Amino acid sequence: MPKALSRLLIGALVGLVVLGVIVFFVGNAWFGLPVGAQGPEQPIAFPHTVHAGSVESGGLGLDCTFCHRNVDKGAAATVPSVQQCMFCHSKVTGEGSTSPTALAEITKLRTAAEQGEPISWVRVHRLPDHVQFVHDVHIRYLMESPDVIVNSTPAIRQDGTVDAAQTCSTCHGQVATMAKVKQVRALKMGDCVDCHRANNAPTDCAACHY
Repeated sequence: MPKALSRLLIGALVGLVVLGVIVFFVGNAWFGLPVGAQGPEQPIAFPHTVHAGSVESGGLGLDCTFCHRNVDKGAAATVPSVQQCMFCHSKVTGEGSTSPTALAEITKLRTAAEQGEPISWVRVHRLPDHVQFVHDVHIRYLMESPDVIVNSTPAIRQDGTVDAAQTCSTCHGQVATMAKVKQVRALKMGDCVDCHRANNAPTDCAACHY
């Protein structure tokens, strides 16, 4: 076989392999299922059913923004610091709780606070580094467009808007009913693009990749 033809065939083969890899990753980004769909184990059990669950169901009924205080003000939702948790748990120790694990889990938290150590929470919802998702922009839109909210039935105010906390279910599901938080929506490119198209939001690359 002539050397020129041999090089051409090798080049074509390498090109096909590279193309196949690109197609695989793009397809996975568009259609792939979420990783860890059952939710990861956390260093300290944090049952949202207790903290954010309705009072009728035995929960405290805390608003999402009570702990995730930056979610409607900036790009990141932010995870509460140990000091923020201790705002309540300096008094709520778990002693006398009907839960068999409450005392042990709260003790872990209080120990971390005493030692000045952060808690290494395992991230549940993750986007690629080249994707930017600004929480406050999306939340403001959903607050003013409650008919777009899914996975819950928001309580609409007289002016036609809803509280920030009632928008979270659209991407995160009914977290208040989860003893262990899990990812319920793919949060892949196709999911985001479909939502943007349905709501007449920008679909050009620079909207999310910058």
